[in-house]
Amino acid sequence: MSDSTSTPEPEPFRIADEDLDDLASTLAKTVSEVRQHGVILDRLGSETPTPADTTQADSAQDGRGPASVFIVALGGEAYATELTALSNWVNHLFLPIYGREISTTRPWCEQWYEHPEAVARLHALWLAWQQLTDTEAGPTGPSTWHRDHLDQALAHLRAPDGPFAACTTSPSRPSHRVLATPAPEQTEVGA
Repeated sequence: MSDSTSTPEPEPFRIADEDLDDLASTLAKTVSEVRQHGVILDRLGSETPTPADTTQADSAQDGRGPASVFIVALGGEAYATELTALSNWVNHLFLPIYGREISTTRPWCEQWYEHPEAVARLHALWLAWQQLTDTEAGPTGPSTWHRDHLDQALAHLRAPDGPFAACTTSPSRPSHRVLATPAPEQTEVGA
């Protein structure tokens, strides 16, 4: 004997075949974003605040401005963690797509992470990429990133007199050398 008050089972949810690709693409993008947020949360949770981090957090709380996310403002463990994340982006996304051929007119150094200017420019490029490829940036975000960030960064990084100018570009004669930077001015203390 069946119970007449039981609710009928819902009909299966069906999606038209032509909509499956869109749904799969949206789901893959959402999963990727969730993973990226998980990596960021793990990174933030694993960092122990240093006195410099505490000072930056205090200044953010008292209205003097937010703490910097730029790699050149980081130190110690925070710098190492950020450099690791940047290296993953450079090696697995940036270089396979935008690496191009290496020549004396467009140098590149495999040890780019030892060139402070390259680290700073690539990190800035990565920060902009994260913001402008997010769904909130809208459909023109990637184009804006290419035009306003990528083209300028590549022009400076790969210029013949850029940060990699001292590194040999020939695979048969590899050489790595960081360019010298000006020493800070010494001020004399008067007696």
